[in-house]
Amino acid sequence: MGLFERYLTLWVGACIVAGVVLGHFLPAPFHTLGRMEFAQVNIPVAILIWVMIIPMLLKVDLHALGGVRKHWRGVGVTLFVNWLIKPFSMALLAWIFIDGFFRPWLPAEQVESYIAGLILLAAAPCTAMVFVWSNLSEGEPHFTLSQVALNDIIMIFAFAPVVGLLLGLSSITVPWDTLFLSVVLYIVIPLIIANIWRWIIYRGDHKERRLEKILKTLHTWSLFALLTTLVLLFGFQGERILEQPMVIAILAVPILIQVFFNSGLAYLLNRAVRSPHCVAGPSALIGASNFFELAVAVAISIFGFSSGAALATVVGVLIEVPVMLLAVGIVNRTQGWYERREGVVPNEVCCPGVDGT
Repeated sequence: MGLFERYLTLWVGACIVAGVVLGHFLPAPFHTLGRMEFAQVNIPVAILIWVMIIPMLLKVDLHALGGVRKHWRGVGVTLFVNWLIKPFSMALLAWIFIDGFFRPWLPAEQVESYIAGLILLAAAPCTAMVFVWSNLSEGEPHFTLSQVALNDIIMIFAFAPVVGLLLGLSSITVPWDTLFLSVVLYIVIPLIIANIWRWIIYRGDHKERRLEKILKTLHTWSLFALLTTLVLLFGFQGERILEQPMVIAILAVPILIQVFFNSGLAYLLNRAVRSPHCVAGPSALIGASNFFELAVAVAISIFGFSSGAALATVVGVLIEVPVMLLAVGIVNRTQGWYERREGVVPNEVCCPGVDGT
């Protein structure tokens, strides 16, 4: 992991402080940016999200979809957890904790918005950081790439219906036009741009080196866009955070539970179907992490900068790295136990070279 990724929580914390301070002392620029909308989409944020998302999708080769057959058990487990368990378990946890246990400590007018933000966070599987988690857990790279490519395609068709269903079950009005527009803006168009760009890169010589060089340059801009978006968000959220400092800690509770529940479930299911450990590791981590850039963008588009939904999605960014590093550590330390399962092929046989063997 790079310096930024390793200390993402620290940088997010710095953005919280900067955003709160700037929003308190210089509110006018934030409100000006907040009014720059077209069809309920904030233009500055849309640009920032594109700068974040396109470099991530540029890493994804959709031709890798042909590889899903090789590790079909791991793919099946990951899809089951990502799309049939994770969004619904998060919705359940949000109802239990946000609409139940912690409701007296939360601003009543924002409770539904917090629930919506948590649902948005869980409805999109992680794309970019999964490659980092897979590498740290000595995961099979072809499985990871094919699984991420498959999830990106599924998101085009499943993200809006899943979110709409769960928001409807939560008695939250679903702005279908904005939701579908968000899917087009933040999934379909960036995926098309990234694949056309990738096709152009791969037409010349030294394609891997060219791609690596471009990704390295874009990485800096992507990080800048992420930090700028966070400062803007907390510039609008500053007063509410100062009035309710426990909100972030409360929102973190269901997020933490769903990360460990879904990663643990995917890990155990992979062991049950005898997937190799180099597949079970990334499968568990894909099932636990979130595509928070997409969640933040959609939350802002539907509910606005100053909404509880936007704040809830940002809390996911805040705790992403330390929690996922802990999950990686658990996966790595339990490899011996995992491979004692009868019928599980050891990594050195199934995935030679992944762990240095």
